[in-house]
Amino acid sequence: GGSVKAGKMPEGEKTRQCKQEEEQQQKEEEREGLIEFYGSYQELFQFFCSNTTIHGAIRLVCSKKNKMKTAFWSVLFFLTFGLMYWQFGILYREYFSYPVNLNLNLNSDRLTFPAVTLCTLNPYRYSAIRKKLDELDQITHQTLLDLYDYNMSLARSDWSTLSTQKRSSRSLLHHVQRHPLRRQKRDNLVNLPENSPSVDKNDWKIGFVLCSENNKDCFHQAYSSGVDAVREWYSFHYINILAQMPDAKALDESDFENFIYACRFNEATCDKANYTHFHHPLYGNCYTFNDNSSSLWTSSLPGINNGLSLVVRTEQNDFIPLLSTVTGARVMVHDQNEPAFMDDGGFNVRPGIETSISMRKEMTVRLGGSYSDCTEDGSDVPVQNLYSSRYTEQVCIRSCFQLNMVERCGCAYYFYPLPTRAEYCDYTKHVAWGYCYYKLLAEFKADVLGCFHKCRKPCKMTEYQLSAGYSRWPSAVSEDWVFYMLSQQNKYNITSKRNGVAKVNIFFEEWNYKTNGESPAFTVVTLLSQLGNQWSLWFGSSVLSVMELAELILDFIAITFILALRWFRSRQQLSPPGSPPNSHDNSAFQDEAPGLSPPHRFTVEAVVTMLPSYNSLEPRGLSRDGDMGHD
Repeated sequence: GGSVKAGKMPEGEKTRQCKQEEEQQQKEEEREGLIEFYGSYQELFQFFCSNTTIHGAIRLVCSKKNKMKTAFWSVLFFLTFGLMYWQFGILYREYFSYPVNLNLNLNSDRLTFPAVTLCTLNPYRYSAIRKKLDELDQITHQTLLDLYDYNMSLARSDWSTLSTQKRSSRSLLHHVQRHPLRRQKRDNLVNLPENSPSVDKNDWKIGFVLCSENNKDCFHQAYSSGVDAVREWYSFHYINILAQMPDAKALDESDFENFIYACRFNEATCDKANYTHFHHPLYGNCYTFNDNSSSLWTSSLPGINNGLSLVVRTEQNDFIPLLSTVTGARVMVHDQNEPAFMDDGGFNVRPGIETSISMRKEMTVRLGGSYSDCTEDGSDVPVQNLYSSRYTEQVCIRSCFQLNMVERCGCAYYFYPLPTRAEYCDYTKHVAWGYCYYKLLAEFKADVLGCFHKCRKPCKMTEYQLSAGYSRWPSAVSEDWVFYMLSQQNKYNITSKRNGVAKVNIFFEEWNYKTNGESPAFTVVTLLSQLGNQWSLWFGSSVLSVMELAELILDFIAITFILALRWFRSRQQLSPPGSPPNSHDNSAFQDEAPGLSPPHRFTVEAVVTMLPSYNSLEPRGLSRDGDMGHD
């Protein structure tokens, strides 16, 4: 027989070439791919724990032959992770609470002088309403006589008009009788008869009755003090008289020279361009100095000689004693373009006293947005601003009440600005407005209307901290010539020297002013720093360690996806029914040919290429001896 050779190269050279090819293939297998995937979850976690920079992870691999240590380090490792993320939750909660730091800055500069409002503290008997006020005084005189046996003295002019005003008196008397001033027993004495000897005058409450329009619902607006009850009852009817005036300008009777005897600022005399006038229902004529934004005063130096100095008249001639029971004047310091709410921030100036008021400016700047509920200009507040001034919290609260008053009662309260297409409350047109007003006022104070919730603080505020000192003015040795000069200058004969005048000095204590600002206490940089501190505390690692953990999660997801895909493909490649199971699995690796004839004698030199080591299928051995057979 003959022999067949598959190759012509010498046997030693062929062996050397085969070894070189195997070494090259092994190097290619060991070379790292562009994207590395692991064959199993165990291989993934073993590689991670062996190579990560997170402290403690290597112990899970090193102690794998000791199950107790492996369990201990596994519990410790995941417990540490849980504690760290618990701290992370605390940090995130603090960050999203948006805390702030308070920054206090002291600045020194020349300061713009604030606006100063001064009122007579007593409402004036304006000529436009004098007759009706005289009628109201007569009714009040009779009411006090019936209730307290008190004979109130009236001016002679009041009595002289009694006979000529019977018709109009009946009209006013009808409305007064609808809201009478009455005494009422206290709660624990209701069942006792009025003439009982155990009932004393002090056991009665006094007030007035307010009823709805159909008189089905009434309540007694009672006061523990008879003085308060009389003033409130008189004020209620006084407001109705003011509201009947078709034109508010009829009440604009400014008498600056008879109220302000002397005015000086920065050693210079004031003039009419330095003040504006308005009328307040209870405080009378009011004058606001330095409210003109075009020419504002600036203090050249701090101190009493470089501020505003006023000499004011405090005598009560032709005033309304039932509305005001004090003597003097009322002053308020406020910022420009802000209304003067005299009953909120004002204080009284005593007659015969020099009041020196020193000021310290203080600014507050709040952070808006997520850090607080402050508003920049009030445009985002759901309340219409009825005042011709910038937004303040008090402006918003009063506007909110007035808008609710118009909606619920059908008219506006006289003390606050008039909304569009509304009119002031007057019981000649709105019979039961008093009943509606006091009911609404109780809801307002209890915040049922939501005004205190809707109206937010402004983000920027300017306030003036005041401190006052008092001294007698003029002194006993100088009062004669001082009053003489004042009477000559103003052509007014002061009848009560001690209670006739008062002096007010308003000045800056110093040029330093305080600014209270806010800054974020927990920024993104602070959050990252705190998170890094916690990570380093529990694991002693860095940002790169976090990236390793992220890589582990991504590899875990990728392996899960690949295994799921392989399982799905294996399901798709299942053979039809009747075929031997797994008959196709090794078809690609079978070298056997069916129907071979008996072997002849020949020599085959085969080169075997190994499959990659990560393949789960082992190759069948195909190499044989060089000489397969001989004839």
